[in-house]
Amino acid sequence: MEESLLDTSAYFALVKNEPLSRLNSKLYLEKFSHLSLSHISKYEILRGFKIKHSVDAWRVFQFLELKTRYIRVDDPVILKAADIYADLHKQGLLCGDADILIAATALEHNLTIVTRNEKHFARIPGLKIANWSKP
Repeated sequence: MEESLLDTSAYFALVKNEPLSRLNSKLYLEKFSHLSLSHISKYEILRGFKIKHSVDAWRVFQFLELKTRYIRVDDPVILKAADIYADLHKQGLLCGDADILIAATALEHNLTIVTRNEKHFARIPGLKIANWSKP
């Protein structure tokens, strides 16, 4: 298991207590002691909670946040994201800006992206991808 960055879909699988995701996160935390998220994912997560007003999900988020480090979107990440966007645009394979910024964060920090949305991230060359929801 490599050091990883969870995208929003992978984090929500933990919040929803998905069995395989929880097991893999437990194994991961035994090795690395923290989960890593982009601030972009934190925004997407908080935005979702504010829309759904889920008290139970909010409590799980607060608990997981104790074991989470957030990686800022800084200038090197922005430059990497712009390169990714330009490459995908040339190929006609664009995906959302949030996914591009999260992928750029993973690439810039040499992290494997953990996602349930492998299709979008597979478009990005050099990105290592894992899905903790699959055996």
